[in-house]
Amino acid sequence: MKRCLLVILVLSWLQGCSSFKLGYPQLPTLGYWWLDSALSFTDEQSVRAKEALQNTHRWHRYQELPTYLDLLERSTALSQSPLQASQVCSVWAEVQNKMDRTLRTSIAQAAPVVMALGPRQWSHLARHWEVKNEDWEKEWLQGTPEERLERRQVKSLDRYSGFYGDLSPQQITLIKAQVAQSAWNPQWGRRDRLRRQDDLLSALRQAPQSGSVAQVEASLYAVWQRWLMPPDEAGRTQVQKMTQQTCDNLAQVHNTTTPEQRLRASRKLRAYERDLRDLIKP
Repeated sequence: MKRCLLVILVLSWLQGCSSFKLGYPQLPTLGYWWLDSALSFTDEQSVRAKEALQNTHRWHRYQELPTYLDLLERSTALSQSPLQASQVCSVWAEVQNKMDRTLRTSIAQAAPVVMALGPRQWSHLARHWEVKNEDWEKEWLQGTPEERLERRQVKSLDRYSGFYGDLSPQQITLIKAQVAQSAWNPQWGRRDRLRRQDDLLSALRQAPQSGSVAQVEASLYAVWQRWLMPPDEAGRTQVQKMTQQTCDNLAQVHNTTTPEQRLRASRKLRAYERDLRDLIKP
């Protein structure tokens, strides 16, 4: 439930232009389809889930989307100058704060629905995850270490070129080296993925026995916090290292870009701004 509701925020930040403007109003419907495929709601649960998604989307559209305009305007200005890793991390910290605010609202809407779930939904979710985990392993763990690394490098190059345009040979070499030196690896990624799934499933199973909606909300919010930051020291150290590395890498790549590449990036960010203004109009 939490993961699906988070899509509302993630798409609002990561997507752009006409595809975002067309897709954002449909998020409650798309979110319900995703949730139902994972949980297989009863008729009564379906009604409550749809209402929760509509309420969250309405709040996000008119209360939260406007707060992104200032962030995008500042990001557009930053994109035209050299970057420091600390500036990248500062923007990411703001995004995380917005994610946290959205999750609090989402959880308040989701808690009554979660309390109505039962063994049939939990079993369905576990089977759903088994299939998704197999797909994840095929994408990230299949093949030799060299083949897995190459796939990750290609994905990173695609993301950068989608934002900056054609990359120079030097930039391609830099990005490939960054991926090769990344603190993230598929083995750790799989373990953390399973940890998150087990944590959420445990909270869902305990929800019907909770004494109040407030207790369920607190439990789900604790899961969300552990989603972002593992509870064990080794996991926290790993996440902190990956976060810092991501900020360093983005700043390094950005500082190699040409005026034309930075102009392309700023145009994309301004397009996001126009999309947000259109969406928050009454």
